[in-house]
Amino acid sequence: MLILGTGIAGLRSAIEVLKASNEKLSVGVISKVHLMRSHSVAPEGGAAAVLSENDSFEQHAYDTIKGSDFLADQDVVEEFVRRCPEEILQLEHWGCPWSRNEDGSIALRLFGAHEVPRTVFAEDRTGHFLMRTLYDTLLRYQNFERYDEFFAVSLVVEEGRFSGLLALKRKDTSPVFFKARAIILATGGLGRLWEFTTNAHTTTGDGFAMAFKAGIPLKDMEFIQWLPTCMVPHGIPATEALRGHGAILLNSEGERFMKRYAPEKMDLAARDIISRAIMQEIMEGRGWKSHGNMDSVLLDARPVGEEKLLTIYRTFVENARDFIGIDPLTELVPVRPAAHFSMGGIDVDIGMKTEVMGVFAAGEVACASIDGANRLGSNSLPMCLVTGAIAGRSAVSYAIRKKESVKVSKKRIFEEVDSIEKIIGKRGDFGVYSLIKRLQRTMEKNVHVFREEKGLLEALKTIRQLKEDYLNVGLSDSSRAFNVELIHLLELGFMLDVAEVIVTSALMRRESRGAHYRLDFPYRDDNKWLRHTIARCRNGGVEISYKPVRITKWKPEERRY
Repeated sequence: MLILGTGIAGLRSAIEVLKASNEKLSVGVISKVHLMRSHSVAPEGGAAAVLSENDSFEQHAYDTIKGSDFLADQDVVEEFVRRCPEEILQLEHWGCPWSRNEDGSIALRLFGAHEVPRTVFAEDRTGHFLMRTLYDTLLRYQNFERYDEFFAVSLVVEEGRFSGLLALKRKDTSPVFFKARAIILATGGLGRLWEFTTNAHTTTGDGFAMAFKAGIPLKDMEFIQWLPTCMVPHGIPATEALRGHGAILLNSEGERFMKRYAPEKMDLAARDIISRAIMQEIMEGRGWKSHGNMDSVLLDARPVGEEKLLTIYRTFVENARDFIGIDPLTELVPVRPAAHFSMGGIDVDIGMKTEVMGVFAAGEVACASIDGANRLGSNSLPMCLVTGAIAGRSAVSYAIRKKESVKVSKKRIFEEVDSIEKIIGKRGDFGVYSLIKRLQRTMEKNVHVFREEKGLLEALKTIRQLKEDYLNVGLSDSSRAFNVELIHLLELGFMLDVAEVIVTSALMRRESRGAHYRLDFPYRDDNKWLRHTIARCRNGGVEISYKPVRITKWKPEERRY
């Protein structure tokens, strides 16, 4: 059994595979970086779960579905919210140091678009503590092997079944073929397709692209979440939890502008609504010109109070002081939306299974339709835990049933290895980094908070030209040891494939829903577009089809915050 990715979803999957199989299955845990360098260490805010008497599964499910702009599959959401508390309590039993109330109970705080406080946290290092807890728990098992700093190149599928994974050992660029009955893809996000992003440099959409190329459809890829409050010019998040404790947004005139966009929730509306509001203020001339000549609005964190800022929000304070030279205890912080999270991903069912036998997915790279068109804040960490656990159990069930191995085409593997060998030291007309920059600037300009047909067509034209230029890229580094330029080139190939899917999906969806806002089609259209976008790889291009959203209890209605 292989686990590709060692963030929260990957580690949770690995633990579940070992636990559910009673360690009868050997597990290979593969990461493109050192295991604890996963981007999952970064989240500060917390994890949503129903843990108080004032809350209910019904309320959490409704908040999630409303936040999704009614594109979430409601049966999946109902199952998700029921499993969230189980995962939180399981993490507590494994040793996660959740922040506490004075009576010893787990503390809960309010996040945007939640009707009640339900977000558990571990000071402002929630992702870090989750990762440490999961890693410590994994070490209690024996039958697994770590493969740190292995770069996955492609999934090998034979006769409709997964047969193995081709990867490069980054230490010396040697190819390695991992043969296995099953794989769980937990490769995280794709935020590095944009210039201004909250994501680590490793989040380049690898898993999305490998699945797509292997014939597995991607779903709802036009829906990219922008985190509204990211510090300019670096994209470092000013966590949403700050606004739950009183921080407010101001324009250059000192006005609390959210009263015009979400009069009830104000600064605690859904992320897509706040992101559009910020960009609208900037477009209408009420922005603030700040670091790097970037337009922004201002976050006033002073209402949170010095005690909280120096304890549960000290990371935010340190980042503001160290990276932009501003002290949030006394000054306003310039912020604007940054690319943050992909609501879409590899199309999986409620058991985290894909169309290809033996391939499962979990975490951000998977799309079981929990998030729909807009993810509810603080749902991502429990989503990684829940989908990781489900994927682990499903993969074990499959691997135990399918004991016979799949015959592998050595010719195909040799061809792929040979194509990579020819790249090393290759001379060409284009450099890797110039192409990456062109892609990021194109996505930033044309595939952002506000979109329209003209810009999307321009983006698609540029991406296709970049794919042609990619074939004529030269590498200045011909060494075998830790050839970072080669890895970035391979990542660029993944990024271009994923970008084409995102833009094609966005161009086809002629409505505005959640994080996908079309200036030329500014209204939601449930009659035509209450359906999921399905993208398949066909003849080297993107083929789009659709399937219905599953609705159980909550009929679509106008979102008001």
